[in-house]
Amino acid sequence: MWLNWVMHNSMVDISKRLSKLTFTFFIAATCAASAWAQKVPVTEVTLDNGMKLLMVERHDEPSISGGWVAHVGASNERPGITGIAHLFEHMMFKGTPTIGTKDYKKDQQIIAEQEEVRNEMRKEEAKIRAAYRRGEIDDLTKPENQTPHWKGLNRKFNELIAQQRDILVKNEFDQVYTKEGGTGMNAFTSEDMTAYFITVPANKMQLWMWMESERIFHPVFREFYAERDVVFEERRMRTDSTPLGKFTEESEAMFWESSPYHWPVVGWPSDIPSISKAQADEFYGLFYAPQNLTLILVGDFKTNDVVLLAKKYFERIPRGKKDPPDVVTQEVPQAAEKRMYAEAETNPQVDINWHTVPFGHKDSYPLEVLAQILSTRTGRLYKGLVLGSQVATETYAAQDSRKWAGLFNAGGEARDGKTPEEVEQGIYTEMEKLKKEEVPAEELQKVKNNFAASEYRRLTANMPILMHLIQNEGEGDWREINEAGKKIQLVTAADVKRVANKYFTKENRMVGIYTRKGSSSKQEGNNEGK
Repeated sequence: MWLNWVMHNSMVDISKRLSKLTFTFFIAATCAASAWAQKVPVTEVTLDNGMKLLMVERHDEPSISGGWVAHVGASNERPGITGIAHLFEHMMFKGTPTIGTKDYKKDQQIIAEQEEVRNEMRKEEAKIRAAYRRGEIDDLTKPENQTPHWKGLNRKFNELIAQQRDILVKNEFDQVYTKEGGTGMNAFTSEDMTAYFITVPANKMQLWMWMESERIFHPVFREFYAERDVVFEERRMRTDSTPLGKFTEESEAMFWESSPYHWPVVGWPSDIPSISKAQADEFYGLFYAPQNLTLILVGDFKTNDVVLLAKKYFERIPRGKKDPPDVVTQEVPQAAEKRMYAEAETNPQVDINWHTVPFGHKDSYPLEVLAQILSTRTGRLYKGLVLGSQVATETYAAQDSRKWAGLFNAGGEARDGKTPEEVEQGIYTEMEKLKKEEVPAEELQKVKNNFAASEYRRLTANMPILMHLIQNEGEGDWREINEAGKKIQLVTAADVKRVANKYFTKENRMVGIYTRKGSSSKQEGNNEGK
């Protein structure tokens, strides 16, 4: 009788598990079907000058989220002008001949005079750098190391800045939009793109067309050198003055050897103050040519009306004389593990990067799934290292597929009394499990469900759809907004195991160990890993 009771309850448990699994797969199929059915109806048109136009009609709300992508980021720069792509993100808000100034003719005259003075200042700066190389001065930035002639030129330049400020209309570009109901105007620069976006009332479509085409066709880079100083200060605040800013930058530079991802988006500190307006004009002419731009509009409009307006306003911009070149320098295969130890004003932690694959690569999808298996509070890292061995207080994992290359990032913060190396070994333990054993079907499907639900939520309003399109178009293909979900759903447990074995090797990783200042890691030097 006892045996019958055990068998009965075992069968009930099995039945419950099977029912749960069946229900899970039913929900998964429903989510996947919903996600696949939720295709974003994008219409693509190419204008006569090569500019691409993407449109999504949505009549849910009487507004339009509009933006455009310049296919240029930090990876398109070179040593000497690093940070210039980000600088343009700032300069594109300075206005046009009719926006941003009270007297355009005088404005242009002052800009020309400023450039003459800056050319003379650059000659003096070359002398100062030569003195630095000879060891005659110890710091290029110290005021006492500037030549007397440079100081005189700088006074003259500051006088010109004061004259220009008398005729400027600060933030007029933003004011025009705000007065007409525009909201959320902003921009960002990454390694691979620069994007500009705003939401306007549906009846202000023509205003958007005029404003955006004007700042592309007739930009005025007023306050160029002052804005360059603003960017330098931004770098100081976000990188130099944060606990991990400088170390993260150094880690990235160690990780990427030959790739242009080697330098930071904000630029090297010696490059930013050296960028000339002539260099900026050349950069703009090449990378902001119509054939390198994509306009994106999502909202309450009729597609045919948008096409006619786009032709009217944007086709007047002539095609660039040269097509921007591809990035051809690839990252060299890493031959040995890299490790960095740093003391910082932060909690002890470990940060690990592995070289992986770029955007759209077939392995990027199983790597995305693998990252989700490891991350979040329901993921393996949190369960294993925070709740299980309790060596960490928090953990993370993410696949970062960029346009030209990719990386997988994982790490965690050590609990009091534990070391970053213990967290590191815990991460490797979880990685080894993924290498040796296939992920159970239920766990894999749960991750896929999360992806499907996330995709669905991201497609419920104009601005999220716009940002999704901007990101995909900037990295290489806007169609991923509709295709990536399908590819995620097709990932198998065997795929996850395969990419874990292929990419998560010792010689393919860069490890950053961070400890508090004044303390040392108990296991420093014991770097074997697994």
